[in-house]
Amino acid sequence: MRVDILTLFPGMFDGIFGESILRIAHEKDLLQTHLHDIRTYTTNKHYKVDDKPFGGGPGMVMACQPVIDAVEEVRAMDEQPGRLIFMTPEGRTFCHAVAEELSKEERLILVCGRYEGFDERIFQILQPERISCGNFILSGGELAAAIVVDAVVRLIPGVLGSAESLEHESFNSQQLDYPQYTQPAEYRGLTVPDILRSGDHAKIAAWRQEQAEKRTRDHRPDLLS
Repeated sequence: MRVDILTLFPGMFDGIFGESILRIAHEKDLLQTHLHDIRTYTTNKHYKVDDKPFGGGPGMVMACQPVIDAVEEVRAMDEQPGRLIFMTPEGRTFCHAVAEELSKEERLILVCGRYEGFDERIFQILQPERISCGNFILSGGELAAAIVVDAVVRLIPGVLGSAESLEHESFNSQQLDYPQYTQPAEYRGLTVPDILRSGDHAKIAAWRQEQAEKRTRDHRPDLLS
């Protein structure tokens, strides 16, 4: 998969893309990431990419020219036009089902907003998809884009060492994962449930399913609906 990210702060992705699963995906040649600084596409002599909103109000708005030119030039860098996605609060909420959908794409182009958002004409001209990571405010779309990339890339076949890991993760079955334990068997008076040390795989599977359902009811009942 090729992922292009358009941002005003490309340096924010250096550590994220060089560690853990995303680093492994790069090393396996299953992921290519390309960072593009929107500021380098502006025709403004002062390298401005934003301006005051018409009608007044606080903050600044990202302008049409640098954003649209950046997207059009980046799109032309590969024969695959890519799936264009703007990280913005008015987008559909990102979830595991959306991650699975995006993981089947050959190319994603993610655009990160800043300030008070984008000039509306950018959406009218480019007609992108819009995705939000939730009902909270971030300083910009960079962290949201990183979340999308991480969630999507780990679903690409071959990225994770074990396909079974994906099958048993939270949200795959619309419920949380069961409680997990490791060595030592006793710690500060708390012991691992006996059933997990019984060797009876059928009973262990039933216990895990029961615990997953209970954990979902207790902590995320909204998933059950």
